[in-house]
Amino acid sequence: MEHDLRKYIQQCLVLAEIALKNGNPPVGAIVVFEDTIIGKGIESGKSSGDITNHAEILAIRDAIKNGHSNNLNQAKLFSTHEPCIMCSYLIRHHKLPHIIYGSAVPFIGGATSAFNILSTEDIPKWGKKPAITEGICKIECNALTGGSATVIEKTDNITTQKQC
Repeated sequence: MEHDLRKYIQQCLVLAEIALKNGNPPVGAIVVFEDTIIGKGIESGKSSGDITNHAEILAIRDAIKNGHSNNLNQAKLFSTHEPCIMCSYLIRHHKLPHIIYGSAVPFIGGATSAFNILSTEDIPKWGKKPAITEGICKIECNALTGGSATVIEKTDNITTQKQC
């Protein structure tokens, strides 16, 4: 299963490189339904002048444009980075059940920040919170944003490197 997750995050990394070449933060996202990519997003907030053009939002918009609005509640969202609070609101609105990302975004992330929109169950209309898998291809995602290519994660006195 982890191989499949890496396969999709690697595709997000390709999209993120396109975003970076266009002068945007290097974020790429895809929406997957039944092992088929139904939406793609390339971060373009800076180059378009529209702050809402985050990769995750664009991937969800693309899935809807491709006729998959009814499948979003059974789809997975993959991204190079943890969805921000704005993207997280859209994810919860469409009830995507599983979010997979590489790098955490602690100050504005929808799961790891104080604004944990992805984790809260305080809003009844949103229903069950999505499953979250983080750290897939973490080294590559961090390296793309100028982070260290040798990010080491320590858990229970065991050092592991998360590579693609």
